[in-house]
Amino acid sequence: KEIAALKQKYTFRLLVDDAHGFGTLGKTGAGAGEEQNCQDEIDIYFSTFAKSMASIGAFIAGDKTIIDYIRYNIRSQIFAKSLPMPLVLGNLKRLELLRNNPSLKEKLWHNATKLQKGLTERGFDIGKTDSVVTPVYMKGDVPEATAMVKDLRENYSIFASIVVYPVIPKGHIIYRLIPSAVHTDEDIELTLNAFSETKKKLDAGAYKMEKIPDMADVGGKRFDYMTEKLKNK
Repeated sequence: KEIAALKQKYTFRLLVDDAHGFGTLGKTGAGAGEEQNCQDEIDIYFSTFAKSMASIGAFIAGDKTIIDYIRYNIRSQIFAKSLPMPLVLGNLKRLELLRNNPSLKEKLWHNATKLQKGLTERGFDIGKTDSVVTPVYMKGDVPEATAMVKDLRENYSIFASIVVYPVIPKGHIIYRLIPSAVHTDEDIELTLNAFSETKKKLDAGAYKMEKIPDMADVGGKRFDYMTEKLKNK
């Protein structure tokens, strides 16, 4: 909002990447601009369907002249293919649910608040996040980060993504948790307990290793989806 207000003094266009706000912020889920009452001051708004929409792809919104220019001039767009129709229909349905069922967003924020409060109370550093995408900051190297996230997946049924060097400085790890509206209070409690346990393992050096673990290796063998699918026919 403060940046948008500067347009009264300076001539510039405001571009907003709202990957974490679209679908979760604002009265109708329109994003950070709606949340801060400055949506009309945003010249180019872009976001992803991969987070709040649980799909793939992305979009750009703005003045028709700008969008037409991007559509016919941007190199990455010239040879881009359209999203498959089932995904397009799925995205449209999710937008419809977002507009007509505000209880979904309310439940999402209930879960996010409970998760973030629980992590903070247990001594975890989650920074100053104001979105449902929840970062958890720890110390460690890339092999340790990968081993811990693999442990969470295989032994606690928790999927967390990691941000490591070179995106952030060496020796630092960011685990990213994204709660959904369908998670329960029990799910959140299980997640909090799992992070407490795996953090103790991390501090004790249980995840120390020379090489980065293979995330496709499950229970001592490499998991191949198509092989398993054919085997189970």
